[in-house]
Amino acid sequence: MGEIAEHLKEIRERIAQAAARGGRDPEEVRLVAVSKTKPAAAVAEAFACGQTIFGENYVQELVAKQPELPGGLCWHFIGSLQSNKVRQIAGKVDLIHSVDRLSLAREIDRQWGALGKACDILVQVNISREETKGGTSSEELIGLVRELAQLPHLRVKGLMTMPPFFDDPEGARPYFRKLRELADEVRRAGIPAVEMRELSMGMSGDFEAAIEEGATLVRVGSALFGERHYH
Repeated sequence: MGEIAEHLKEIRERIAQAAARGGRDPEEVRLVAVSKTKPAAAVAEAFACGQTIFGENYVQELVAKQPELPGGLCWHFIGSLQSNKVRQIAGKVDLIHSVDRLSLAREIDRQWGALGKACDILVQVNISREETKGGTSSEELIGLVRELAQLPHLRVKGLMTMPPFFDDPEGARPYFRKLRELADEVRRAGIPAVEMRELSMGMSGDFEAAIEEGATLVRVGSALFGERHYH
């Protein structure tokens, strides 16, 4: 068994255990393998081990890697997205996790509309109010979701957040809990055509706490592929 296969097995076991602790079905939690800076060969290896969802942070990396890999992979865009780059990934990703403003959403709507398709999105919320992170504020969330719901080629599927970094994953737990509470608020608002099915939260260092608090998508990179090497 290769290193990626071993890591994948271990992560899946940890996901199942965390789900059990949270009184949840492990099938409700999906692993997004964060493949940024990793070669297509590493993605292919994980895919061969049954991993199907891969998350990329950079548009140029995603469009370079995709043609080198087999069909059947499910691509999520999880990084900060500039409106002028949307056209390059239109129709090529199954879910965008990082929609945090109406101008970006309008461009996604326009580009997917040109293809006659609809794009599934998550709304990124900056619960910690860190200036270095993207995301709408908790206060502006429902107003933004109402506006997004008007766009015909967008489908709001849930929320995403990135808590501050803590050495102890317990430090991130209140942020995960808050995202779940915000999703409940959006649900209660009863906005037509909006679903709160997905909560994208938790990374290599804290995904178990995120699962216990309701995550349906966990974004794991270094625990699966090893540390990143930036050139």
